[in-house]
Amino acid sequence: MTPVVIIGSGIGGLATALALAPLPVVLVTKAALGAETSTGWAQGGIAAALGDDDNAGLHLADTLAAGDGLCDTEAAARILRAAPDAIAFLERHGVAFDRAPDGRLAFGLEAAHFRRRIIHAGGDATGAAIVAALTRSVTETPSITVSSGFEVRRLLVQGNAICGLAGVKDGQPIRLAASQIVIATGGIGGLYDASTNPSGNFGQGVALAARAGAALADMEFVQFHPTALASDIRPLPLISEAVRGEGAILVNEKGERFLAATPGAELAPRDVVARANAAEIARGGRVFIDARTALGSRFKARFPEIFAICARTGIDPATDLIPVRPAEHYHMGGIAVDAAGRTTVPGLYAVGECAATGLHGANRLASNSLLEAAVTGLAAASVIKAAPSAPQQSLPAIAPPPTPRLETVRAIVSETLGVTRYRAALDHAIGALLPLAEGDGAEADPAIVALAIAVFAALREESRGGHARIDFPQRNAGSQRRTMTLDAVIAHARALSMPGRVALARSA
Repeated sequence: MTPVVIIGSGIGGLATALALAPLPVVLVTKAALGAETSTGWAQGGIAAALGDDDNAGLHLADTLAAGDGLCDTEAAARILRAAPDAIAFLERHGVAFDRAPDGRLAFGLEAAHFRRRIIHAGGDATGAAIVAALTRSVTETPSITVSSGFEVRRLLVQGNAICGLAGVKDGQPIRLAASQIVIATGGIGGLYDASTNPSGNFGQGVALAARAGAALADMEFVQFHPTALASDIRPLPLISEAVRGEGAILVNEKGERFLAATPGAELAPRDVVARANAAEIARGGRVFIDARTALGSRFKARFPEIFAICARTGIDPATDLIPVRPAEHYHMGGIAVDAAGRTTVPGLYAVGECAATGLHGANRLASNSLLEAAVTGLAAASVIKAAPSAPQQSLPAIAPPPTPRLETVRAIVSETLGVTRYRAALDHAIGALLPLAEGDGAEADPAIVALAIAVFAALREESRGGHARIDFPQRNAGSQRRTMTLDAVIAHARALSMPGRVALARSA
């Protein structure tokens, strides 16, 4: 029996590996186990309807509202109903969630939630606490073999089904047989100069799956967190939404609370707040979080990690305004999957941010992502356990492609695929990215991911959730999710790049 291979060691990959025990698993990770993951940097927590005044139906209503009409309601309901089991699984594997004085779970509030349902670990260090606990559990599980320093460059396919992967470890090419592979590689932050996520994460899993023939979904929907610390630090440190959940407000350089008249004010959906912040900055202004009245001297105790981050730049949140700006934070799109994380390629699964389950729709509700990764990881493991093991096949010979290079693609994406988009910028992006994506150079893999975002964005001639078109500010009635293979993305890109064929591409 060939082991199940898991690519990535954030919450999705770690939870899947643990849930698969005692089946043999090889967990491959580019960095050290649990390192350079978006999970490790997550401050806000996990949304779970576990309070006495809450239930999965209320959580679903908030999720659908934030998703702006494009959530898969059935998938969202299923994921949210599984929250109790997912939280119990995490606790069994050592995650210690914060408790109130009476010993019950302590719940926080974040934007667009109408109940306090965000549970934390270590205050504002939830992600780090989860990674630490699950990493310990993985190292203590005999059925899991960890291969760190392993960069996967290609998935291997025989007869339209997965048969293995090819990559580089310790500078040497390596192939690994596997009839079942789970991609858990996180997001696309590395495509942007301003991001809150690891700069090396450019959507590798999306590129791997696309090259293997898997369908992609909702690639245009990129969430920009409205309150990254405006600084020279890269990646940009996050000033969690939970700070605003505790009553902090947003003001401009004139001291004006510019969101006061917006429904939800500072706790409006993230896309609304991000666009408002971007507009203030675009006019030459600045944006600040003012926590002086709401938290004051309590800030350090409530948000120790954020306090330390601010202190590095000479800011005391108890007495100073915190300068912030929007930054790429989460990708709602990715590899199209079903309820169990199955892609359109037999034997290939995807969980976590790299997968598009339909939970988030056009805009992710705060703190739904860690829950989704845990739930879908457990679901994928359950299906894999029940599936018969496929016979091992001979692996096709392949020379590993070059190490991905991001600088050229990052510059294009940062300029054209930001908080707001418009046709000329999208046309420029597609024209610049297409030859890179069709080539075999070091820019090809990041260009494939970026090109898919640009093509999906060009085809969506409306503004919805995380996708805002200056030239199409309205929402279109009857709007739907979209899926495409890489071949279709390339075909659309060629059509959009050719005069006289734009109408043809956009009618598809």
